[in-house]
Amino acid sequence: MVEDQPNRQLLRIGIPKGSLQDATVEMLDRAGYNVDVATRSYMPTIDDPNMTCVMFRSQEMSRYVEEGVIDVGITGQDWIIENDSDVHEVCELNYSKATSGGVRWVLAVPEESSCHEPQQLAGGIIATELVNTTRRYFAKNAIDVKVEFSWGATEVKARLVDAIVDVIETGSSLRANKLRIIDTLCVSSTRLIANRQAWMDDQKRQRIEDLSLLLEGAINARSKVGLKMNVPRSQLESVLKLLPAERSPTVNELADSQWVAVEVVVEEKVERDLVPGLRRVGARGICSYPLNKVIA
Repeated sequence: MVEDQPNRQLLRIGIPKGSLQDATVEMLDRAGYNVDVATRSYMPTIDDPNMTCVMFRSQEMSRYVEEGVIDVGITGQDWIIENDSDVHEVCELNYSKATSGGVRWVLAVPEESSCHEPQQLAGGIIATELVNTTRRYFAKNAIDVKVEFSWGATEVKARLVDAIVDVIETGSSLRANKLRIIDTLCVSSTRLIANRQAWMDDQKRQRIEDLSLLLEGAINARSKVGLKMNVPRSQLESVLKLLPAERSPTVNELADSQWVAVEVVVEEKVERDLVPGLRRVGARGICSYPLNKVIA
């Protein structure tokens, strides 16, 4: 027992295995944590001596956090609800497998189905991985159906049962399988969750809050770029009018007193329209660079 004592202060982090894995490892890297996931291994290494990692499926992550197997984990809000887990939600992390947004769990039928509303499914069979949430949905709407667990490839089963409840991010899979949505059960985003006892521990709580701050900073930076430029002092006002900065940009003196250096963070989507305009009003030496973190 004495040998295990030091490990009790390690922050045990759960990383989702599966669809969120690559996006999560990338986000941790941008946040400043180098995570190495060896092939076939469920125990990634992390370059922080105060942390240790283990990989679980998103579907089971909240249960292991609640039970204290790990201190903190990353999973979808849908699985927290599905498992009815009593955990502390630290923050929302707006990223997913393919986009920066969340996902939807939808009730879908084949395009050729005569069903256009949930009530028409009474007496039918629904296939889904989200069993508990689906049962609650139909019970709330007083619709008597049989809900069966689906071991993946749920879209394929839509023509074998009466309907499916499946998760979508872009909707491309439903379109490819010629399925039609008749209702949305829930919308979900990724969450950083903590074991309640770990959250009460001052030392672990500080590490969890630090992790949350850096992850949110990495997510905030995904859609932004930094711009640096040199501007004639006589044209500074014209340049500042073009910049859509949330706060005043940084303006520094240069060795040549007739020029100043301007630095600002902007949305990446406006950069291509902004840069030519800056050039036209006198900005020179314009540099655009990616950002790892933006922390308010």
